Amino acid sequence: MTDTPFDPTTVPIKAAATVMMVRDKNLDGSEGLEVFMLRRTGRASFAAGMYVFPGGRVDDVDHADEIAPFCKGLTDDEASAQLSIESGGLAYWVASIRECFEEAGVLLAERSDGAPLDVDEDERHHIHDGTLSMVELAQRHGLVLDLSTTHYVDHWITPIGENRRFDTRFFVTLAPSDQEGLHDDKETVESLWVRPQDALEMHARGDLMMLPPTIYNLKFLAEHGSAADAIAAGEARTDVPCILPKMRTDDAGKFIGIALPGDPDYDML
Repeated sequence: MTDTPFDPTTVPIKAAATVMMVRDKNLDGSEGLEVFMLRRTGRASFAAGMYVFPGGRVDDVDHADEIAPFCKGLTDDEASAQLSIESGGLAYWVASIRECFEEAGVLLAERSDGAPLDVDEDERHHIHDGTLSMVELAQRHGLVLDLSTTHYVDHWITPIGENRRFDTRFFVTLAPSDQEGLHDDKETVESLWVRPQDALEMHARGDLMMLPPTIYNLKFLAEHGSAADAIAAGEARTDVPCILPKMRTDDAGKFIGIALPGDPDYDML
C-alpha cells in the first residue's frame, strides 16, 4: 500500500486573526514605539520557533451570537464590511482578543462599572483549554470588549504548497498600560517588547526567525514614531488588499524562497 501523494490544492484554508499590541516605553513617548512579540515553541505544527504577534485560528466560539452584547464600538455588519466579507466579521476581532489573552495574558477589555480588571491566570488557562468561554468570562466579570480601539491593517493567505494554510487578518491596538504581557509556556515559550526596527535588524542578523507577514507588518510599524501614530495609521487604513505569497522552488522541486506581489517572477509562478 502506498501513501497518497500530497495535493497542495486540497489543503483547507482556515480563518485566523493576529494582533499587534503597541506601546510607548516611557509615558512621554520619548523612547518611541514598541510592539509585543512571542516565540512559538519548536514543537508547533506551524511556524515552529518563529517570533510572531499574539494570534491564532478563528474558532466557532468567536462567532457565538452570545458575545455580541458584550462588544461595543463595532457591529458585525461594520466589521464584515471592513473585511470585505458578507458576515461574521466580528468574530475576527473577538478572536484577536481571545488569542491575546490566551497567548500573552493581556485582556483587551474593561469592566462595565469602571472597576479594575480582576481576571486571574487560571481563567486565562481555562479560556485556552476551552473549559471557559469568552462569554462566560464577560458575564463573570461584567466585561466590555471595545472593538473600536482595534484596527484592521493587513490580510495574508498562506501560499499554496504549505501543509497548513491560514487566511489571516492583522490588527493593531494600544496595549493596556496596567498589563505587561507574558508568554504561556505552552504554545509560546518566550516574549519581549521590542522596537520594530530593532526586531527587523535582529532578524537580519539571524537572531529572530520570522515569517514574511510578520516582517512586512514590522516595517509598517517602524514607519511610526509613537504608538499613537501607529494606531492613527491603522484607523486610517481602508481597502486593505489581500496578499497571497507564492513558493519558489528549484528544478528539483525544493523550496528556495517566497515571491510576493510585485516581484518580477510572481506572475510566472
